[in-house]
Amino acid sequence: MRLALFEPDIPQNLGAFIRLAACLGVPLDIIEPCGFPVDDKRIRRAAMDYYDLASIVRYPSWTAFRAAHLAGRPPGRLVLLSTAGAVPLPEVTFRADDTLLFGRESAGVPADVHGAADLRVRIPLRPGARSLNVALAAAMVLSEGLRQIQGFAQLS
Repeated sequence: MRLALFEPDIPQNLGAFIRLAACLGVPLDIIEPCGFPVDDKRIRRAAMDYYDLASIVRYPSWTAFRAAHLAGRPPGRLVLLSTAGAVPLPEVTFRADDTLLFGRESAGVPADVHGAADLRVRIPLRPGARSLNVALAAAMVLSEGLRQIQGFAQLS
């Protein structure tokens, strides 16, 4: 299982993704361009001392990420988390080779990215609530995925 973040807008959220990936031993794909200047120094600052613990792959574009994914690097399903997702999180059966894709904080993902997903998942929220912070949503969904595939066993 791995995380992917599509064109992030907020450096602190990217830092939270890096920390989440590092602490749970899950690779992270960063799909650029980002909505802020990105270089290794800025990413390291946002990620604090977790940067060196994380396995990070940066892609210059959605096209580059998609080409790698279609070539089987990484293998498996592309699972998009979206407020417009058709399947509620409690009904999802995760697989060990899933890539969990999260969109921009400001706009989610465009229609072509939405259409490329093998599965579109939403976190049920109470009426009137629009969405969760993307890093918080990632932690919830990744935790459920790892629980289902016994991914936490390797961390003990």
